[in-house]
Amino acid sequence: MRTTALALLLLFASSAYAQSTRILVVTGVPGDQEHAQKFASWAKTFIDAAKKKDAVPDANIVFLSDKQATKPAVEKAFADVAAAAKPNDTVVVLLIGHGSFDGSTAAFNLMGPDLTAADYGKLLAKFTSQKIVFVNTASSSGAFLPAIAAPGRIVITATKTGGERNETEFGQYFTAAFGDEAADRDRNGHVSMAEAFEYAKTKVADAFKQKGLILTEHAVLDDGGEGRIAAAVFLGTGRADAALNADPSDPATKALVDERDAIQKEIEALQLQKASMDSAKYDAAMEKLLTDLALKTKAIRDRQAKK
Repeated sequence: MRTTALALLLLFASSAYAQSTRILVVTGVPGDQEHAQKFASWAKTFIDAAKKKDAVPDANIVFLSDKQATKPAVEKAFADVAAAAKPNDTVVVLLIGHGSFDGSTAAFNLMGPDLTAADYGKLLAKFTSQKIVFVNTASSSGAFLPAIAAPGRIVITATKTGGERNETEFGQYFTAAFGDEAADRDRNGHVSMAEAFEYAKTKVADAFKQKGLILTEHAVLDDGGEGRIAAAVFLGTGRADAALNADPSDPATKALVDERDAIQKEIEALQLQKASMDSAKYDAAMEKLLTDLALKTKAIRDRQAKK
Protein backbone atom coordinates (compact mmCIF):
# COMPACT_ATOMS: atom_id res chain seq x y z
CA MET A 1 0.00 0.00 0.00
CA ARG A 2 2.77 2.44 0.92
CA THR A 3 4.69 1.58 -2.25
CA THR A 4 1.62 2.27 -4.37
CA ALA A 5 1.01 5.58 -2.59
CA LEU A 6 4.64 6.60 -3.11
CA ALA A 7 4.42 5.73 -6.80
CA LEU A 8 1.32 7.88 -7.16
CA LEU A 9 3.03 10.78 -5.43
CA LEU A 10 6.06 10.53 -7.71
CA LEU A 11 3.81 10.32 -10.77
CA PHE A 12 1.85 13.35 -9.60
CA ALA A 13 4.99 15.38 -8.95
CA SER A 14 6.59 14.53 -12.30
CA SER A 15 3.49 15.38 -14.32
CA ALA A 16 2.20 18.43 -12.45
CA TYR A 17 2.51 20.64 -15.50
CA ALA A 18 0.82 18.06 -17.77
CA GLN A 19 -2.41 18.17 -15.81
CA SER A 20 -5.35 20.18 -17.07
CA THR A 21 -8.88 21.16 -16.16
CA ARG A 22 -11.97 19.62 -17.77
CA ILE A 23 -15.22 21.53 -17.37
CA LEU A 24 -18.82 20.42 -17.86
CA VAL A 25 -21.45 23.15 -17.52
CA VAL A 26 -25.15 22.24 -17.64
CA THR A 27 -28.00 24.75 -17.57
CA GLY A 28 -31.26 22.93 -17.00
CA VAL A 29 -34.79 23.66 -18.15
CA PRO A 30 -35.35 27.40 -17.45
CA GLY A 31 -39.14 27.50 -17.33
CA ASP A 32 -39.39 30.91 -19.01
CA GLN A 33 -37.38 33.34 -21.14
CA GLU A 34 -36.25 35.42 -18.18
CA HIS A 35 -34.60 32.45 -16.52
CA ALA A 36 -33.21 31.21 -19.83
CA GLN A 37 -31.36 34.50 -20.25
CA LYS A 38 -30.26 34.54 -16.62
CA PHE A 39 -28.87 30.99 -16.68
CA ALA A 40 -27.15 31.57 -20.04
CA SER A 41 -25.52 34.74 -18.69
CA TRP A 42 -24.18 32.96 -15.61
CA ALA A 43 -22.81 30.10 -17.69
CA LYS A 44 -21.14 32.52 -20.12
CA THR A 45 -19.55 34.45 -17.27
CA PHE A 46 -18.10 31.25 -15.83
CA ILE A 47 -16.87 29.86 -19.15
CA ASP A 48 -15.34 33.19 -20.21
CA ALA A 49 -13.38 33.38 -16.96
CA ALA A 50 -12.18 29.80 -17.41
CA LYS A 51 -10.92 30.52 -20.93
CA LYS A 52 -9.61 34.07 -20.63
CA LYS A 53 -8.32 34.23 -17.06
CA ASP A 54 -7.43 30.62 -16.32
CA ALA A 55 -6.43 29.49 -19.81
CA VAL A 56 -8.71 26.45 -20.00
CA PRO A 57 -8.79 25.41 -23.70
CA ASP A 58 -12.09 25.41 -25.61
CA ALA A 59 -11.63 21.69 -26.26
CA ASN A 60 -11.72 21.03 -22.50
CA ILE A 61 -15.10 22.72 -21.98
CA VAL A 62 -18.47 21.06 -22.61
CA PHE A 63 -21.57 23.25 -22.37
CA LEU A 64 -25.10 21.82 -22.49
CA SER A 65 -27.94 24.30 -22.26
CA ASP A 66 -31.73 24.28 -22.21
CA LYS A 67 -33.03 21.85 -24.87
CA GLN A 68 -29.57 20.35 -25.35
CA ALA A 69 -29.45 19.44 -21.68
CA THR A 70 -31.32 16.14 -21.69
CA LYS A 71 -30.65 13.09 -19.57
CA PRO A 72 -29.00 11.14 -22.44
CA ALA A 73 -26.91 14.17 -23.44
CA VAL A 74 -25.64 14.75 -19.90
CA GLU A 75 -24.82 11.05 -19.47
CA LYS A 76 -22.90 11.09 -22.75
CA ALA A 77 -21.05 14.25 -21.74
CA PHE A 78 -19.89 12.61 -18.50
CA ALA A 79 -18.72 9.56 -20.45
CA ASP A 80 -16.86 11.72 -22.97
CA VAL A 81 -15.14 13.80 -20.27
CA ALA A 82 -14.19 10.64 -18.36
CA ALA A 83 -12.68 9.15 -21.50
CA ALA A 84 -10.63 12.28 -22.21
CA ALA A 85 -9.54 13.07 -18.65
CA LYS A 86 -6.05 12.09 -17.55
CA PRO A 87 -5.35 10.76 -14.04
CA ASN A 88 -4.15 14.10 -12.66
CA ASP A 89 -6.79 16.28 -14.28
CA THR A 90 -9.25 18.42 -12.37
CA VAL A 91 -12.85 17.85 -13.46
CA VAL A 92 -15.33 20.64 -12.69
CA VAL A 93 -19.07 20.01 -13.04
CA LEU A 94 -21.33 23.05 -12.73
CA LEU A 95 -25.13 22.79 -12.67
CA ILE A 96 -27.15 25.99 -13.18
CA GLY A 97 -30.93 25.88 -13.06
CA HIS A 98 -33.84 24.62 -10.99
CA GLY A 99 -33.87 21.72 -8.57
CA SER A 100 -36.51 19.65 -6.82
CA PHE A 101 -36.86 17.49 -3.71
CA ASP A 102 -39.89 15.40 -2.79
CA GLY A 103 -38.70 14.45 0.68
CA SER A 104 -36.67 11.46 -0.44
CA THR A 105 -35.36 12.09 -3.96
CA ALA A 106 -33.45 15.16 -5.11
CA ALA A 107 -33.11 16.03 -8.79
CA PHE A 108 -31.74 18.68 -11.13
CA ASN A 109 -34.41 19.65 -13.63
CA LEU A 110 -33.62 18.86 -17.28
CA MET A 111 -35.58 18.91 -20.50
CA GLY A 112 -37.46 15.62 -20.24
CA PRO A 113 -36.56 13.08 -17.52
CA ASP A 114 -34.41 14.50 -14.72
CA LEU A 115 -31.19 13.12 -13.33
CA THR A 116 -31.34 12.51 -9.58
CA ALA A 117 -28.62 12.96 -6.99
CA ALA A 118 -28.06 9.20 -7.04
CA ASP A 119 -27.68 9.33 -10.83
CA TYR A 120 -24.99 11.99 -10.56
CA GLY A 121 -23.25 9.92 -7.90
CA LYS A 122 -22.99 7.04 -10.38
CA LEU A 123 -21.78 9.34 -13.16
CA LEU A 124 -19.05 10.78 -10.92
CA ALA A 125 -17.90 7.24 -10.13
CA LYS A 126 -16.43 7.17 -13.65
CA PHE A 127 -13.64 9.42 -12.36
CA THR A 128 -11.36 7.29 -10.21
CA SER A 129 -8.12 9.26 -10.20
CA GLN A 130 -9.10 12.84 -11.00
CA LYS A 131 -9.74 15.76 -8.65
CA ILE A 132 -13.51 16.33 -8.74
CA VAL A 133 -15.35 19.59 -8.16
CA PHE A 134 -19.15 19.26 -8.27
CA VAL A 135 -21.17 22.47 -7.96
CA ASN A 136 -24.97 22.49 -7.89
CA THR A 137 -26.36 26.03 -7.74
CA ALA A 138 -30.03 25.03 -7.91
CA SER A 139 -32.74 25.08 -5.28
CA SER A 140 -32.92 22.01 -2.99
CA SER A 141 -29.33 21.22 -3.98
CA GLY A 142 -28.36 20.49 -0.38
CA ALA A 143 -30.15 17.16 -0.72
CA PHE A 144 -27.42 16.13 -3.19
CA LEU A 145 -24.75 16.05 -0.48
CA PRO A 146 -25.32 12.52 0.87
CA ALA A 147 -25.11 11.00 -2.62
CA ILE A 148 -22.28 13.13 -3.96
CA ALA A 149 -19.87 13.74 -1.07
CA ALA A 150 -16.77 11.54 -1.08
CA PRO A 151 -13.22 11.67 0.34
CA GLY A 152 -11.14 14.29 -1.46
CA ARG A 153 -14.08 15.43 -3.60
CA ILE A 154 -15.14 19.08 -3.50
CA VAL A 155 -18.92 19.46 -3.40
CA ILE A 156 -20.60 22.86 -3.34
CA THR A 157 -24.37 23.35 -3.07
CA ALA A 158 -26.45 26.51 -3.01
CA THR A 159 -28.60 25.24 -0.15
CA LYS A 160 -28.02 23.35 3.08
CA THR A 161 -30.98 20.99 2.69
CA GLY A 162 -33.52 19.80 0.16
CA GLY A 163 -36.11 21.78 2.07
CA GLU A 164 -34.66 25.11 0.90
CA ARG A 165 -36.80 25.13 -2.23
CA ASN A 166 -36.87 28.84 -3.08
CA GLU A 167 -35.12 30.05 -6.20
CA THR A 168 -31.43 30.61 -5.42
CA GLU A 169 -29.08 33.51 -6.10
CA PHE A 170 -25.87 31.62 -5.34
CA GLY A 171 -25.16 30.75 -8.98
CA GLN A 172 -25.00 34.38 -10.04
CA TYR A 173 -22.27 35.22 -7.57
CA PHE A 174 -20.36 31.93 -7.75
CA THR A 175 -19.91 32.26 -11.51
CA ALA A 176 -18.97 35.92 -11.17
CA ALA A 177 -16.29 35.19 -8.57
CA PHE A 178 -13.77 33.79 -11.04
CA GLY A 179 -13.63 37.07 -12.94
CA ASP A 180 -13.65 39.39 -9.92
CA GLU A 181 -10.33 40.30 -8.33
CA ALA A 182 -12.17 40.96 -5.07
CA ALA A 183 -12.75 37.21 -4.75
CA ASP A 184 -8.98 36.52 -4.84
CA ARG A 185 -8.45 37.01 -1.12
CA ASP A 186 -4.83 35.80 -0.98
CA ARG A 187 -3.95 37.82 -4.13
CA ASN A 188 -2.21 34.90 -5.86
CA GLY A 189 -3.73 35.65 -9.27
CA HIS A 190 -6.20 32.75 -9.15
CA VAL A 191 -9.60 32.34 -7.48
CA SER A 192 -9.79 29.02 -5.65
CA MET A 193 -12.97 27.02 -5.20
CA ALA A 194 -12.99 28.00 -1.53
CA GLU A 195 -12.59 31.68 -2.39
CA ALA A 196 -15.40 31.54 -4.96
CA PHE A 197 -17.63 29.83 -2.42
CA GLU A 198 -16.99 32.38 0.33
CA TYR A 199 -17.38 35.26 -2.12
CA ALA A 200 -20.74 33.97 -3.36
CA LYS A 201 -22.02 33.07 0.10
CA THR A 202 -21.22 36.56 1.38
CA LYS A 203 -22.78 38.24 -1.67
CA VAL A 204 -26.00 36.23 -1.25
CA ALA A 205 -26.28 37.17 2.43
CA ASP A 206 -25.68 40.84 1.60
CA ALA A 207 -28.29 40.78 -1.17
CA PHE A 208 -30.95 39.35 1.12
CA LYS A 209 -30.06 41.85 3.85
CA GLN A 210 -30.29 44.80 1.45
CA LYS A 211 -33.74 43.66 0.35
CA GLY A 212 -34.84 43.22 3.97
CA LEU A 213 -35.56 39.53 3.40
CA ILE A 214 -34.93 36.50 5.58
CA LEU A 215 -32.09 34.39 4.16
CA THR A 216 -33.66 31.33 2.51
CA GLU A 217 -30.53 29.70 1.08
CA HIS A 218 -27.48 28.58 3.01
CA ALA A 219 -24.67 27.38 0.74
CA VAL A 220 -22.49 24.44 1.77
CA LEU A 221 -18.93 23.42 0.85
CA ASP A 222 -17.89 19.84 1.63
CA ASP A 223 -14.37 18.68 0.82
CA GLY A 224 -13.64 16.53 3.85
CA GLY A 225 -10.99 19.00 4.96
CA GLU A 226 -12.87 22.01 6.30
CA GLY A 227 -12.31 23.89 3.06
CA ARG A 228 -8.55 23.39 2.93
CA ILE A 229 -8.65 21.15 -0.14
CA ALA A 230 -10.95 23.59 -1.94
CA ALA A 231 -8.51 26.38 -1.08
CA ALA A 232 -5.82 24.67 -3.16
CA VAL A 233 -7.95 23.86 -6.22
CA PHE A 234 -8.39 26.43 -8.96
CA LEU A 235 -10.50 26.69 -12.08
CA GLY A 236 -7.39 26.67 -14.26
CA THR A 237 -3.95 25.16 -13.84
CA GLY A 238 -1.83 27.84 -15.47
CA ARG A 239 1.40 28.93 -13.82
CA ALA A 240 0.81 31.57 -11.18
CA ASP A 241 3.74 33.74 -12.31
CA ALA A 242 1.80 34.71 -15.44
CA ALA A 243 -1.26 35.72 -13.41
CA LEU A 244 1.02 37.64 -11.05
CA ASN A 245 2.75 39.43 -13.95
CA ALA A 246 6.05 38.20 -12.54
CA ASP A 247 9.16 39.10 -14.52
CA PRO A 248 10.93 35.83 -15.41
CA SER A 249 14.04 37.74 -16.52
CA ASP A 250 14.66 38.86 -12.94
CA PRO A 251 16.65 36.08 -11.17
CA ALA A 252 15.26 36.90 -7.73
CA THR A 253 11.65 36.92 -8.98
CA LYS A 254 12.18 33.68 -10.90
CA ALA A 255 13.58 32.05 -7.75
CA LEU A 256 10.50 33.12 -5.77
CA VAL A 257 8.17 31.80 -8.48
CA ASP A 258 10.01 28.46 -8.57
CA GLU A 259 9.74 28.21 -4.79
CA ARG A 260 6.03 28.98 -4.98
CA ASP A 261 5.51 26.31 -7.63
CA ALA A 262 7.35 23.81 -5.43
CA ILE A 263 5.03 24.58 -2.51
CA GLN A 264 2.01 24.10 -4.80
CA LYS A 265 3.35 20.66 -5.76
CA GLU A 266 3.73 19.82 -2.06
CA ILE A 267 0.09 20.77 -1.48
CA GLU A 268 -1.10 18.59 -4.34
CA ALA A 269 1.05 15.68 -3.15
CA LEU A 270 -0.24 16.05 0.41
CA GLN A 271 -3.83 15.83 -0.85
CA LEU A 272 -3.07 12.38 -2.23
CA GLN A 273 -1.91 11.28 1.23
CA LYS A 274 -4.99 12.51 3.07
CA ALA A 275 -6.77 9.16 3.30
CA SER A 276 -3.76 7.51 4.95
CA MET A 277 -2.87 10.33 7.36
CA ASP A 278 -4.07 11.23 10.82
CA SER A 279 -6.58 14.05 10.29
CA ALA A 280 -4.91 16.37 12.81
CA LYS A 281 -1.49 15.91 11.21
CA TYR A 282 -2.98 16.42 7.76
CA ASP A 283 -4.74 19.63 8.80
CA ALA A 284 -1.58 20.99 10.41
CA ALA A 285 0.57 20.16 7.39
CA MET A 286 -1.96 21.64 4.95
CA GLU A 287 -2.34 24.81 6.99
CA LYS A 288 1.44 25.32 7.02
CA LEU A 289 1.73 24.79 3.27
CA LEU A 290 -1.15 27.15 2.47
CA THR A 291 0.39 29.77 4.73
CA ASP A 292 3.78 29.32 3.03
CA LEU A 293 2.06 29.63 -0.36
CA ALA A 294 0.35 32.89 0.60
CA LEU A 295 3.59 34.34 2.00
CA LYS A 296 5.54 33.38 -1.11
CA THR A 297 2.87 34.95 -3.32
CA LYS A 298 3.04 38.13 -1.25
CA ALA A 299 6.82 38.18 -1.64
CA ILE A 300 6.46 37.98 -5.43
CA ARG A 301 3.93 40.79 -5.48
CA ASP A 302 6.03 42.94 -3.17
CA ARG A 303 9.07 42.54 -5.41
CA GLN A 304 7.00 43.38 -8.49
CA ALA A 305 5.70 46.49 -6.75
CA LYS A 306 9.22 47.66 -5.90
CA LYS A 307 10.33 47.20 -9.51
